[in-house]
Amino acid sequence: MNFKQMTYFIAVAEELHFGRAAERLDMAQPPLSRQIKQIEEELEAVLFNRGRSAISLTQAGEKLLERSRAILALLDDTKLEMRRLGQGAEGRLRIGFVGSSTYGILPNIVKAFRAAYPAINLSLQPLNNAQLRQQLVARMIDVAVARPALNDAEFAVKHLVKEDLILALPDTLDTGTREIADLRRLETHNLILYPEYPRPSYADTVINACTDAGFPVPKRVFTMDLQTALSLVAIGEGVCVVPSSVGSAPRNGIKFLRIEPEIARTSLSVNYRIDEQGVHVQNFIKVAQNVAREAR
Repeated sequence: MNFKQMTYFIAVAEELHFGRAAERLDMAQPPLSRQIKQIEEELEAVLFNRGRSAISLTQAGEKLLERSRAILALLDDTKLEMRRLGQGAEGRLRIGFVGSSTYGILPNIVKAFRAAYPAINLSLQPLNNAQLRQQLVARMIDVAVARPALNDAEFAVKHLVKEDLILALPDTLDTGTREIADLRRLETHNLILYPEYPRPSYADTVINACTDAGFPVPKRVFTMDLQTALSLVAIGEGVCVVPSSVGSAPRNGIKFLRIEPEIARTSLSVNYRIDEQGVHVQNFIKVAQNVAREAR
């Protein structure tokens, strides 16, 4: 019994008249009668009580009518759901992101995406670059917000914003009214770096930038992520070089100074698989780029 036969049966069951059902279906009565007979033979059940002047549903016919209506309704719902998924109106999007992006434009990107596509379920996972690459390859996430980018021949990269590097230091350090950091005066402080592994990573970006600026970073303390690094700064364990957006949010125990001359810049990007065909990913990229343009 196929879907077309189901519509034939429903028409006869609702009209309880083969002639009216055939007219409703825009077909001749004899083929319709043959289709109903074929259904009964296939199901091995009589569906209609056939009288001289009227027909009625048998118990099997009543049950089949109930099930057929439910099946066709589910089919219609499925078609609508697939259409909405294809148009990007609903579904799921899995986003991986580096922790420092939450201080920058990522929250605004997420807000803008939710406003434009409220029926999309978002899954947000904080990961380092190595984890982002691994999960994007394995298709465990759909897009990756990385710093600065994920280098892989299978990935497409859209750069969003560039930021200066600034210095986070304990607010117990006496810097007077200065708003600019002199790296040469920090040789007696630990430089807190993250992540500890895998390498190379953002930690190496900072080390190389400091070395190129003539500051060899003699005292290094490694930790796993930005949040832990900031906590260590707050308790006076050392100082940390962070993207400028991190300094936009006040944090107890920490003050931020600009670094001059500029030692380096860092960027934020959104990365996705080249073979990604999902409309949700493409919509997210467009929203991210629009938000980034407005932030410049």
